[in-house]
Amino acid sequence: MIARSNQQLAWTFRLDIVDFRPEHGPAFKALNEAWIRKFFALEPKDVETLADPQGKIVDRGGRIFMALESGEAVGCVAMIALDDGGYEVAKMAVDESAQGRGVGRALLQRCIDQARALAAPRLYIETNSSLAAAVGLYRAMGFADLPARETPYARCDTWMELRLR
Repeated sequence: MIARSNQQLAWTFRLDIVDFRPEHGPAFKALNEAWIRKFFALEPKDVETLADPQGKIVDRGGRIFMALESGEAVGCVAMIALDDGGYEVAKMAVDESAQGRGVGRALLQRCIDQARALAAPRLYIETNSSLAAAVGLYRAMGFADLPARETPYARCDTWMELRLR
C-alpha cells in the first residue's frame, strides 16, 4: 500500500504489480496507445506488439507486469527477451490519473528485480529524450546512456542500459 498526504490532500491507494494475464490485453493496449498517441504516432511495431502481447512478448520468453489500483489497470511494462539473455524494458505506460504516485518506479523496480532473479546480464531501453520524466526515472534507477543504434522505432533517440552483472 502506498500512502501520501500533504496539508491540502490526504489519500491512500493500494497498488499491486501482477503478472500479465490474457484478460489484461485490452488494458495493456489502451494504456500504451494513449501515451504513444499523446506524444508521437503509432508505428507498425507498436501495432504488431499491442495486438498480441501474449504471443509477441510472453510466449517468446518475456514478461509483462500490470499495475492495478483497486483492481483497475493504471500502468504496465514489458520485458522483451533479448538474444544475449538480457531484456528490453518496453511498453511502459502509466495512466495520467495515476502519474506522480510512484507507479512507474514500482513497475521499473519489478523489472529490475525480475531480471536479477533470472540472472539477466542487463536491461536495455529505447526511448525519446522528450519524455523527460521517464528518462529521469531511468537515470535515477541506474540506467546509463548508450550510443545510438539501429531501431525499428522512428521516435527513438535515446538508448540506455542497466548492467546487472
